[in-house]
Amino acid sequence: MDPLRRGYVSALSANVLWGVFPLYFHALRPAGAVEVLAHRIVWSVVAMTLVLVAIRHWRRVRELLRQKKRMAGLAVAAVLIAVNWGVYIFAVNTDRVVEASLGYFINPLFVILLGVLVLRERLRPLQWTALGIGAVAVVVLSVDYGHLPWIALTLAASFGCYGLVKKRLGLPAAEGLFLESGVLTLPALAYLVWLTTQHQSTFGTVSVWHSVMLAGSGVLTAVPLLLFAEAANRVPLSGLGMLQYLTPTLQLIIGVAVFSEPLPAARLAGFAIVWLALAVFSWDAIRVARRSRARRDAAAAAQKEATAAAI
Repeated sequence: MDPLRRGYVSALSANVLWGVFPLYFHALRPAGAVEVLAHRIVWSVVAMTLVLVAIRHWRRVRELLRQKKRMAGLAVAAVLIAVNWGVYIFAVNTDRVVEASLGYFINPLFVILLGVLVLRERLRPLQWTALGIGAVAVVVLSVDYGHLPWIALTLAASFGCYGLVKKRLGLPAAEGLFLESGVLTLPALAYLVWLTTQHQSTFGTVSVWHSVMLAGSGVLTAVPLLLFAEAANRVPLSGLGMLQYLTPTLQLIIGVAVFSEPLPAARLAGFAIVWLALAVFSWDAIRVARRSRARRDAAAAAQKEATAAAI
């Protein structure tokens, strides 16, 4: 398999796995959201330890541990991803998968907003249009829900900020996830021990399969992340950007078709406005990418002609 095709297979696999997460977390009932989150953190450390042993990257981990500023950034990233994971698991446990999917649909728009507010980026007209349409969608959905769709907004904000922090840190995927989970391991373990002392832990008390699935949440976290890291090295950014919509689409389908969550006309209209915003955003990104590629090709052709003329 050629590298590009392998990259697309990896990206597709990662997004499909992320898309079916609701099925897995829903099956972990009667465990509460915080218990599932704690297990996910602890078992992620175990899974990533095995990965790092296999790829022999402990030297990088030791180097990162000596960099205080990067470790401080990692602590911030760890808190952000913990909030994201926790709210997502809560959404699944409370039958709000549809609203969770909305969070990942609007995440690209939130990233644009972060670029303006934090990085002082200048937006193109179509990007401003996409943001404006997205704002209209939030208003429509707030009227439908009777309140701000806080689950969706929290997921979009936490993941967007997490991506910004990780971008600035520039860490490898495996080492980054290991250290992020490691930062949260002691609080997670303390909570699990407390649950056990209070006879409220579901690990080892519900069924063997339930305990295996709680432990498997670490592998479930690690595998798609590593697949995505593989894809990021091989697939153009435009390709990755389009595939990212597969995850919330699968989540939306699961929420409606599998868990029978309501999707009234007003809510569907709100989603349709979000999709319009994403269509504008994607079209602008594709248009800019094509222009950049055309410029590079023209520059390469001109360089080639100049070299041939010199000879």
